[in-house]
Amino acid sequence: MIEFEVIAVDSETKARAGIIKTPHGDVPTPVFMPVGTQGTVKTMPWRDLIDFGVRIILSNTYHLYLRPGHELIARLGGLHEFIGWKRAILTDSGGFQVFSMAELTKISDEGVRFQSIYDGGYHFFTPEKAVEVQFALRPDIMMSFDQCTSYPINFDDAKKAVERTSRWAKRGYEHWRRLIDNDKNPETAPSLFGIIQGSVYPELRKMSAEDILAIDFDGYAIGGLSVGEPKHEMFEMVSILEPMMPEDKPRYLMGVGKPEDIIQAVAMGMDMFDCVIPTRNARNGSVYTWAGKMSLKASYYMDDPRPIDPNCQCYTCRNYSRAYIRHLFSAGELLAPYLATHHSLYFFSEFMREIRQAIVENRFGKFMKDFLSSFDPEAAPR
Repeated sequence: MIEFEVIAVDSETKARAGIIKTPHGDVPTPVFMPVGTQGTVKTMPWRDLIDFGVRIILSNTYHLYLRPGHELIARLGGLHEFIGWKRAILTDSGGFQVFSMAELTKISDEGVRFQSIYDGGYHFFTPEKAVEVQFALRPDIMMSFDQCTSYPINFDDAKKAVERTSRWAKRGYEHWRRLIDNDKNPETAPSLFGIIQGSVYPELRKMSAEDILAIDFDGYAIGGLSVGEPKHEMFEMVSILEPMMPEDKPRYLMGVGKPEDIIQAVAMGMDMFDCVIPTRNARNGSVYTWAGKMSLKASYYMDDPRPIDPNCQCYTCRNYSRAYIRHLFSAGELLAPYLATHHSLYFFSEFMREIRQAIVENRFGKFMKDFLSSFDPEAAPR
């Protein structure tokens, strides 16, 4: 089970620094969680993430349930033992896959029938089943089963999803409590977070928050954003929900991973973030630097002897040039995605560390202003 403590609050914004205490170590917040969908952060050995100071990763319940199976992972000692990661893990519930693979799913009040993307077999997830599978994986934090909606969506359909998410949250929470009561080591059992839905409708967001916050979850997440809606609508929903969320529990803004979005969400009081952007983009040759986004495949880097970021101290930047990394991508060499991902995750780790330090020192407002004035989200200066 986790504990959460706020240790500093910025005087100019709502940004806060805290510590999530988990059975596998403390997690300083604000925190960005690298995504390890299949129990691995793609291309990255754990030693690199440990060197970066990463304290928590996210793994995907849907994929691990289908392959290799939660029962096998449980027999082998749980997810930490199975993958060899000794620090904290958060597992999602599978609800996002219901959204992203809609053509393979059928949703009812009872649960979700879905077809495996691997062998075509059919499976059925209820809120109770989602909790059971995650409990077997034995992460530090697991997520309530929810219905994530697409954008755009009409009000009536969004309302139905909110009502269903609320019913599922109660069922999942009650089943989680039963599992805790019967667990041999309840003090190290996974904590459970609830998820607030409602698309971009203020009325529905408030309705969902009232329902979910009435349940004594260990933390609360805002889901169903960063799915294609305009940025101003995403931040409007966050501004509506933040005053409703308890101060003594972690606040998780799901699926948000662009640096310019993370820093603004931190200023609005959010603590936790995850996204595939740093790793997926890097494998395709696009990385972030303190100056902005950079496409390493661009032809103008063909003979550029500089590192990705001259101010970066990561292994990639200390040893390799833009020209060489571009050559690796052009040649289809496997070293290319590794070097790019290494830099990208190092940058995100340093970015979050600087954010936290600025909050602790009560200078976050200036830090954010300086960062956004020098950061180009579309293209870094050459």
